[in-house]
Order: sequence, then structure tokens, then C-alpha cells
Amino acid sequence: MYSQNEICMIPGPVECDKDILQIMSTKTTSFVDPLFIASFGELLKNLKTVFGTTTAQPFVIAGSGTLGWDQTAVNLLEEGDNVLCLSIGLFGNEIGNCMEAYGANVEKITSQIGDTYSIEKVEAALKAKKYKIVTVTHVDTSTGVVADVQSLCKVVHRVSPTTLIVVDSVTAAAAERLYFDRWGVDVVIAASQKALGSAPGVSIVMVSQRALETVNNRKTPPHAYYLSWKRWLPVMIAYESKKPAYFATPSIQIVMSLNQSVKHLVEIGMEQVFSRHEKTGTKFAKAIKDFGLVPLPISEKVRSNALSAIWLPQGITLSDLISKMLSRGILISGGILVDHSTEYFRIGHMGFSAINPEVDYVERTIAALKDSLVEAGYSPKTSL
Repeated sequence: MYSQNEICMIPGPVECDKDILQIMSTKTTSFVDPLFIASFGELLKNLKTVFGTTTAQPFVIAGSGTLGWDQTAVNLLEEGDNVLCLSIGLFGNEIGNCMEAYGANVEKITSQIGDTYSIEKVEAALKAKKYKIVTVTHVDTSTGVVADVQSLCKVVHRVSPTTLIVVDSVTAAAAERLYFDRWGVDVVIAASQKALGSAPGVSIVMVSQRALETVNNRKTPPHAYYLSWKRWLPVMIAYESKKPAYFATPSIQIVMSLNQSVKHLVEIGMEQVFSRHEKTGTKFAKAIKDFGLVPLPISEKVRSNALSAIWLPQGITLSDLISKMLSRGILISGGILVDHSTEYFRIGHMGFSAINPEVDYVERTIAALKDSLVEAGYSPKTSL
């Protein structure tokens, strides 16, 4: 049974601030209520600040982060289009599978567990074939590895400037630096329940004007109704102008709570938000090293600030560690890599737990991990 004293330290959903929870518990609200209109409009404006853009079009639609994959594929791809998928884990592979479901010819550049893809292989692939889209997962939640999106953008713009750059930033958004306009990204996919600080229920996709032109210049209409950006665009434009519009019912309470959490990020300042995540990520990395544990990311260069993925020490089972952590009020996750799911565990440290200095969730989690390992019989090479 759920306890109010437990804290959820999985890689999403994450804990929310009290004011976010209060908004989610408000009474039924109409999508033409002035309060909602103002809130939605403010959210659309502030999302541009979070992602470093003045030109991109936000689409905020009821659904999960995965819905952003489908939005991107069905609106931008036509049968037979080539897609280059760069994978640093499970989700990097899965976005490629999503593109294939919409008729794309997908080629994947994969990596060893805990490492990133070869930028040299990416350049060679772009020189060898014309690709409509290149996809990359900014942080893969399965491995805790972060991709160098800025370097990727530079290569794509130099070698294949007409190729659209699609970034799955569901786990990275607000936890890792990304500058949409400066780097020249075309699509960023995010969701409400991670470092953006709200509950699950909203898919966020930021779309460049170049990508919108691609939609308008399609030879065939997209095989979509609910996912059609053409249908959603007038709604987004209306709400950003503080006017109501309807295509499908939005997740009203989640949108309003997301607005509050995103507004909080903007008030802190995105550079400070990124810095606080970096500090938290470094704190976890130090603890892992001090405990004599082995992270999945093979180096600091590819380690994400949003979560830690850690190989289980020999003799420690995943179920036992999760149980011992839960007895101390901390919920963590097991692995999700195929064939390795019980060999490692994951801890999320993004959003509310990372950016609020007065919250001790990170310290509590590290202390609980130390005690749980000792209780489980772990004898580290270095002193705990």
C-alpha cells in the first residue's frame, strides 16, 4: 500500500512540488475557462524559453511521451522515406521501430551498453544515403547515457543540411542542456512527468518552422486524425494568443500543473536549472564511485545528469535491493534492457528532487542505498 512517506526516485514519473499536486486536485474545469486559457497560453510561451527557441511551434497534447514519436512519424514521414536512427539504449531502438510502423526505411547505428554512437559512422551514413530524418535519444532512460546532440547537429548541417533532426528529450528535457534555435534542431519530443516537474499525461513536441513546411509540402496526406499537426496547430496558436479553441479535450489539470512547474523553471532560469541537475548528477556519480559500484555509462563524458544506471554487485539481487530500499521509504527501478533487466538498477534524480535545495530527497536516497547494500551483504572494495 502506498505510503505518504515514500518518495518516488525512479527515472520518471518523479516527485512533484506541493503546489503542483494542489493544482492537479482542483475541481473540474472547462477548457474555455479563463483560468485555463491563461494557464495554457502561459505554458506555450514558457516552453519556448525552456527549450531555447523563439521560432519553434509547441504542441501540447494529451498522451504520453511516446505519443511524440507517433506525432513526428505520421506528420513528417511518407512511405519509403529513409530514417537514420542513432541508438544509445532501448528507447533509441524503439523510436526506430515506431518510424518503421509508418512506412519508413530505418537504418540504425547502435552502441555498446553504456556507450554512445560513433559520430564518424553517422557522418559516413549521411554521405552514403539521403535521409529524411535522423533521430537521437538525448538521454536513454534504459542506460543513463547522454548523447552529444550539439555535435550531431553540426555534422548533420554540414553533411546533409536538408535532413531533419529529431531529438527524443523525454528524460533529458530541463535536465540536460539543449538550445533548439542555436543548435538547429527540428523536433524535440518531451513529456510532463520527468524534469519538467508535473504528472504523466501530456506529450510535448517542439517543431521547427522547417519541419512544419515539410508537413505542408507532403505529396500524400498523413494517415492520422488525432495526431495531425494541421488540426492541432490552430488550437495551439489560439491558446498562445489567450483565446480558447477546440479539437480534442486537453488534460486540463495536467496542463495547468505543468504550467506551474514550467513557470518555476523559467523563474529559476534555465542555466541555473541545468547547473543544479549537473550538481546533483555529480553527487550521485561520486556516491556510486565511493560505494565501489559500477555505473552503466562507461565514462563521465556519457553520463546523464537525469538518472543513474548502476550494475548490481555480485551476490546482490534486484528484488532484494528494491525491497530494502522501499523499506527505507525510497522507490527505485530495475533495469529494462532486454536480457539484462535484472542485472542493474536505476535511480532518477531530476526535476523537483534536483532543483530545490531545501529538499533532501537526493541525500535520503544515497543514505538508503548505502544502508540497503550493507544489509544485503555487500562488501565494497572501498569504504562506505
